[in-house]
Amino acid sequence: MTGPIIQTERMNLVLPCTDHLPAYVAYCGGLRSQFVGGPFDSAKAFEKLCAMVGHWRLRGFGRYVMTLKSTGQPIGHVGALQIDTAEPPEMTWTIWEDAYEGKGYAIEAVTAYLAHVPKVDPFAEMLIRIENKNQRSLRLADRIGATRDEIEVAPHWMPTAVTLRLRVTNNG
Repeated sequence: MTGPIIQTERMNLVLPCTDHLPAYVAYCGGLRSQFVGGPFDSAKAFEKLCAMVGHWRLRGFGRYVMTLKSTGQPIGHVGALQIDTAEPPEMTWTIWEDAYEGKGYAIEAVTAYLAHVPKVDPFAEMLIRIENKNQRSLRLADRIGATRDEIEVAPHWMPTAVTLRLRVTNNG
């Protein structure tokens, strides 16, 4: 499956593929996945990566894998997820390894994705659901202008999540 590539200063955001599986399995099996229901075994990690690939096929949009331009190393994912079409798409981001945390990769990827969204995925508003203990992601959501939705109930699959909303505007 081919598709768009979004470029940032340090990364290419590409469609998920088989080459990303080892790094994704390592992420899913580690503590970094705790904020999204993990850790997961390798079979569940495989299913989850397949779901990312399939989301593009079913919805026509989805999440990109962040790869370093310098090495091609996959370091995380970013993009929209829409499980229920009655709700706005959910903006997601994850850094897969501790070594890449705190270096600005997440904000770089999120900013690039949001700049790209109006051109290919015209959503006026996106949900963001973040585990309430994930302070780094809550700070990133604040930096991009997301506001807390005090009415929305957390989903059953993430019962302690904070729900935020992000207005997406087309500046181009």
